[in-house]
Amino acid sequence: MVVRFRKPGVTMKDTNPKRVAIIGGGCAAIATAFELTRPERQGEFEVTIYQLGWRLGGKGASGRDADTGRIEEHGLHLWMGFYENAFRLMRDAYSELDRPEGHPLRNWQDAFVPDNFVGVTEKRFDNQWTNLSAYFPAAAGLPGDPLHDRTPFSVRGYLTQCLRLLRTLLLSVQDKADIPPVGTGNEGLTAAATSLITSLIATVRSDVTGSAARAARYGQLAFGTLLVEAISALQWLSEKITPGSDLTGAQTLLDRLSAAIQKQFDLLITEDDELRRIWEIIDVLLAIARGILREGVLFSPRGFDVLDKYDWREWLQSHGAKQDTIDSAFIRGSYDLLFAFEDGDINRPQLAAGQALRGAMRMFFTYRGALFWKMQAGMGDVVFTPTYEALRNRGVKFEFFHRLENIGLSADKSHVETLDFTVQAKIKGGGEYQPLVDIKGLGCWPSRPLYEQLVNGRKLKQTDWNPEHEGDPTKVGSKSLTVNKDFDFAVLAVGFGAVPGVCSELIAAEPAWQRMVAEVKTVATQAFQIWLDEPVEDLGWTLPPINISGYVEPFDTWADMRQLIKLEDWKTDPKAIAYFCSVLPDAEIDENVDRHVRSNVIQFLNRDIAHFWPKAVNEKGFRWELLSGSKKKTENAIDSQFWTANTSGTERYVLSLPGTLEHRISPLDNRFDNLTIAGDWTGCGHQAGCVEAAVMSGLLAASALSGRPDLSHIVGYDHP
Repeated sequence: MVVRFRKPGVTMKDTNPKRVAIIGGGCAAIATAFELTRPERQGEFEVTIYQLGWRLGGKGASGRDADTGRIEEHGLHLWMGFYENAFRLMRDAYSELDRPEGHPLRNWQDAFVPDNFVGVTEKRFDNQWTNLSAYFPAAAGLPGDPLHDRTPFSVRGYLTQCLRLLRTLLLSVQDKADIPPVGTGNEGLTAAATSLITSLIATVRSDVTGSAARAARYGQLAFGTLLVEAISALQWLSEKITPGSDLTGAQTLLDRLSAAIQKQFDLLITEDDELRRIWEIIDVLLAIARGILREGVLFSPRGFDVLDKYDWREWLQSHGAKQDTIDSAFIRGSYDLLFAFEDGDINRPQLAAGQALRGAMRMFFTYRGALFWKMQAGMGDVVFTPTYEALRNRGVKFEFFHRLENIGLSADKSHVETLDFTVQAKIKGGGEYQPLVDIKGLGCWPSRPLYEQLVNGRKLKQTDWNPEHEGDPTKVGSKSLTVNKDFDFAVLAVGFGAVPGVCSELIAAEPAWQRMVAEVKTVATQAFQIWLDEPVEDLGWTLPPINISGYVEPFDTWADMRQLIKLEDWKTDPKAIAYFCSVLPDAEIDENVDRHVRSNVIQFLNRDIAHFWPKAVNEKGFRWELLSGSKKKTENAIDSQFWTANTSGTERYVLSLPGTLEHRISPLDNRFDNLTIAGDWTGCGHQAGCVEAAVMSGLLAASALSGRPDLSHIVGYDHP
């Protein structure tokens, strides 16, 4: 007999624990294990995690250099203030560990610190770049706090927020200068606009669509207070509209308002960059509002998902956004944030409009505490060490150095029969691998295996063996797990790029899997980190410590990571740390890809870094003597720093391409009786490559196996 999925909402009361094999050790796998082994479940599940190589983390894995204790990441990882599910996981893990006084990361607020600044680069009309920085004020509450009002997580709630922001921006422009309205000297227009507002406010409760239709007939409105009040009235209308309402009047009113706003801004922004940027945001908000009303998103059971067949920029443009807005730093930054370039080609930006809209709404309208939260050590140290320690305390077993080779189905293709692994290394004495090293009192994951614990470890160290490398041939044995004997449930939580290679039987058996593998795409990424002997302020940087995107390739995003210095272990501390990342074009991936990335790093520092740090360059290019840990004054000094080409299947980033998201399979899908999936590549309610999506998918996988958590407890899964 094969143990089958439980229906959502149904709990298990069996006396014998169900054995769960989780393959993979990223955020999705950890979230699944954490949920299945909560103490209140009273031992319902016995969980074993099978992990490639020596560390947990997946795409979020980090390591510590043996000589300097420096943190080496796969790329740039930033947590956002709307990561409700992910922060709840972290808060629970830190609380459960109850670390002692004096621990460098005693609680979750030691590990994550608010960061309210965000930046983008903008190319001016004179072809020069400028840096834009915005401060987002602290929002009420903290991510992971219980939610009392879920209104923002509806399409109507987001539309209300858009109109509220639109009104705020118009008021800010009004406050900026004494601007004569378009209708100055036209008493008839002013009177008509006044009448319009009065009519709207007086009649909206009794005749929503009728008042909107009447409002539309007045045509263009005066800029200033009347226009602001018209926006307020439209907001009121949007809150009163019910399914079946005729939206024509509201749509026409919005079109007229858009025309009036644009006409006024056209007169103002010619020589005022600040106003131009405000207009670009207003233009986006107007396009979003028009699109939501025109395409019936407001009452669609699919919510924003109905828009995923469109590209984000194309959709905005189809609803009136201007070309300058489409090309603005804000919109470009949204593509950079999600590595949204098909095949890594920067000339092929593609991002599903529905997910882009959902992500933007959640990012800007539902964050708590701060827009961003910066980790105070590496991702491994901050996220995977405490979750690993908490799970071990709960009895979860970890089998490191296990590479999944195949998932075997039963003869009738109904369930998973076998899980086949390559064993990459054996532990001396047959004991349990102990993966952590201590750096300044913090348990950390090393950047290479702890060879001294491994059979033939000295030989492996001499070859700088890397068991995470996709082409690694090392094999010391095989392991095959059999259903009913070794496991009852399996959770596939590997990176999507690895799925085709290990799921051939599932793909052959199920058309839905065939479609997913054919349609869902991934992209390689590249990143580098440098440590500097001078502060970036001395090199010419004038803004606060920042995360900034939208710059040139090959590295469009930079984050100031100086906060990490205190928990690295240098003999002489550097004065600055900078992380850079971007996509890596598939065209550059060959046997020499590491050299390609190295060349990209050198090119970027010589040619492009002067925009951020003008004093870091001279007439010959980058001042290589600035790099910590190197005495060389040539470009070979870069060999003392860190860069990475993330090209393996488990490392590639999943893309949110138009027309593909509907093909993602949900963890709740039960077409194979004892298998579920987890990862940011699944249909999880937030179809984007990020920590929050991975954790949401892990919670869904746990719910698929046991009926818990209740789906309403997964924040953001209830779209629309």
